[in-house]
Amino acid sequence: MAIEQQPDGRWKVDVEPIKGKRFRKTFKTKAEAQRFEATCRAKVIDAPAWSPKPKDRRRLSDLIDRWATLHAHTLSDGEARRRLLDTLAKDLGNPIAIKLTGNEYAEYRTNALKAGANPKTLNNRLGYLRSVFNVLFQLSDIDYPNPLARVRPLRLQEKELAYLTDQQIEKLFATIHSYCRTPHVAMIAAICLATGARWGEAQALTPEKVRNQLVTFVNTKGKRVRSIPVAQELEQQIHRHFKQHGQFSNCLNSFDKALAESRLPVPAGQSSHVLRHTFASHFVMSGGNILTLQKILGHTTLAMTMRYTHLAPDHLQDAIKLGPVSDYTKLLGEGVAMHGVPA
Repeated sequence: MAIEQQPDGRWKVDVEPIKGKRFRKTFKTKAEAQRFEATCRAKVIDAPAWSPKPKDRRRLSDLIDRWATLHAHTLSDGEARRRLLDTLAKDLGNPIAIKLTGNEYAEYRTNALKAGANPKTLNNRLGYLRSVFNVLFQLSDIDYPNPLARVRPLRLQEKELAYLTDQQIEKLFATIHSYCRTPHVAMIAAICLATGARWGEAQALTPEKVRNQLVTFVNTKGKRVRSIPVAQELEQQIHRHFKQHGQFSNCLNSFDKALAESRLPVPAGQSSHVLRHTFASHFVMSGGNILTLQKILGHTTLAMTMRYTHLAPDHLQDAIKLGPVSDYTKLLGEGVAMHGVPA
């Protein structure tokens, strides 16, 4: 049997051009069936290893499962991201992945915004889902392009990075000493303040990672080891702390409570990151080099570090030196206000 009409009116192709190469497919019209049969016979003659690929009918959740198996273990937050992606697939109705369109995702995002979702969170979700398609395409697990490639992230209002003044730093540590029961909070906060480290990086330090006036962070967000110089006095205090109190414990919640108790003007969501911002801000305001700061903070791109440049002493001073006017009294006149009204 090559082509045969079915009871429902459709046409079934069942062709075996060469032994062991058999192709079956059903079409609405006889013409389509005939074209498929001819294609199969021609392709097998031209390339004996050829066979038409079946359509990828896997749903989005199936692709996420595959991504988790092949890639999630390479990420520090792989399990958490997997859970988020599972929830996202459910919210999208778990469509057949190859049929997902940018329009469908944009509609989901619009509804999520109306429901009060945070734009930054939605951008993160878009990035995570794009990564699923990109990774599987790179690994040849899927053979179609990323359906979300043209979906643009939401444009976000840039937030000013808060930092603490010298007086505010003193107030914060006074609150920590009087409010926190665990002694680890003050020491970890001091390390963050002295090195620009993230709280998790400082909290994971061990005695052997503090020596020769260097603090070495190995569990970094960018998966890169970096060593930051510290004062000899701080190095000695860290080792005394380890001998007296042992390894650092997870005490971020205690810091958060102390920060709230201090009532310092720290924007929501920054928490312990204000210590990192404070280090970077003071570094730049004191004339530190922006490329050096990038290495200290462990930023993978300079664009992240450039957020602090507006704090540099000479930031945009060329706007004054190189502007079109140097003597405004010639334009405005001494002692004369605007519109010719005497000052």
